[in-house]
Amino acid sequence: MEISAAMVKELRTRTGAGMMDCKKALTESGGEVDKAIEFLRIKGLSKAAKRAGRDTAEGLVFSYIHPGDRIGVLLEINCETDFVARTDEFRALTRNIAMQVAASSPVAVSREEIPSELIEQERKVFRIQAIEAGKPEAVVDKIVDGRIEKYYSESVLLDQEYVKDGDKKVRDLVNEAISGLGENIRVARFARFQLGQ
Repeated sequence: MEISAAMVKELRTRTGAGMMDCKKALTESGGEVDKAIEFLRIKGLSKAAKRAGRDTAEGLVFSYIHPGDRIGVLLEINCETDFVARTDEFRALTRNIAMQVAASSPVAVSREEIPSELIEQERKVFRIQAIEAGKPEAVVDKIVDGRIEKYYSESVLLDQEYVKDGDKKVRDLVNEAISGLGENIRVARFARFQLGQ
C-alpha cells in the first residue's frame, strides 16, 4: 500500500511523532492508522526506557489554580535541557499533570515514595477485612494484593488513570512526551492545596 503525505500528516497530528517515524509506522502497519498508533506507542516506550538514566537538571516549577479558586497545585517537572523546558509541548504536559493532581489528589509521585510501613499497615487491614468477610484462606493473599494495586492506582500519581483519557495512565502520558521531545522527563514533586484543608 502506498503511504500518502496526507496519511503521514494525520498520524503526526494525532500522535505528535516525527514525520519519518509516522511514515515508518504506517508502512509497518500496512496503512492502518490504529495499528500505526500502537506501533508508535510501543516504540515510544522503548525510547523512554533508553532515556530513563539521563540526568534531568532543567525543567519547570508550574503553578495551577483550578477554576473556582479553591484548589491550587505547585508542580516540579524536570527534563534534560532548558530548550525543551521552554517548548509548548513540555508546558502542555506540565499543565495536564498539574490538572491531574488537582482533580485526583494523589499522595505521592511514585510507588517508591510511599513508606513501606504504610503499605504493610494497609496489607494488615485488607487481610483482616478479607478474613472477616469470610473469604477462603487460599484467596486472601490474592485479594490483599489486588487491593494494594488498587490503592497504588488511586494514590500514586504515575499509576493513576489520566483524567482526560481513561485508557492511559499518567506514566503513559510522560512516556509519550519523552518519545516526542527526545529527552528524559521526570515528575519530581508536587504540593496540592485545597481551601479549608
